[in-house]
Amino acid sequence: MERCGWAGPEQIYLDYHDTEWGVPEYDSRALWEKLILDGFQAGLSWITILKKRENFRAAFEGFDPHVIAEWDEAEVTRLLADPGIIRHRGKIEATIGNARAWQKIEADQGFDQFLWRYFDGKPLQNRWESLDQVPAFTPLSEQISKDLKKAGFRFCGPTIVYAFLQATGLINDHLVSCPCHKRVAGLAR
Repeated sequence: MERCGWAGPEQIYLDYHDTEWGVPEYDSRALWEKLILDGFQAGLSWITILKKRENFRAAFEGFDPHVIAEWDEAEVTRLLADPGIIRHRGKIEATIGNARAWQKIEADQGFDQFLWRYFDGKPLQNRWESLDQVPAFTPLSEQISKDLKKAGFRFCGPTIVYAFLQATGLINDHLVSCPCHKRVAGLAR
């Protein structure tokens, strides 16, 4: 199996690549969780987030945005003392604010619909042959970033948004030589 070159060598990374990355996600809450985790990843390697993901889920109440939206400084202080997560005040405070922004979008149109409308409900199927062809961001990720910020989100710049779109399968960026490319393309609704 010739996986995308970024995956590996640790089994947790390989499993993530093979079973989760690029699979189209249509659940609003799951999309929100992945956007938050991509925000925490900024400046770090994704393997760091993968290894801490279950700690994040426990510390952030299963990434329930309705719960997190009610949090205040006491919860920020609690999270800053939790060695199982990335202890970054700005990212933690942004997560609370992002939960509130998510609630507004979810009530208005659904966070899933907000995101999928950029793609007419169907994942963008790229056909990259090498990793050096894959962009760090695109005009579309810049627009989505801008719109998320306008809605009140933070830690969602164009590069974070592009990584999020790849991870959640709104964009299929598995290399064409990777067996996951065809499988993921077949999962589109």
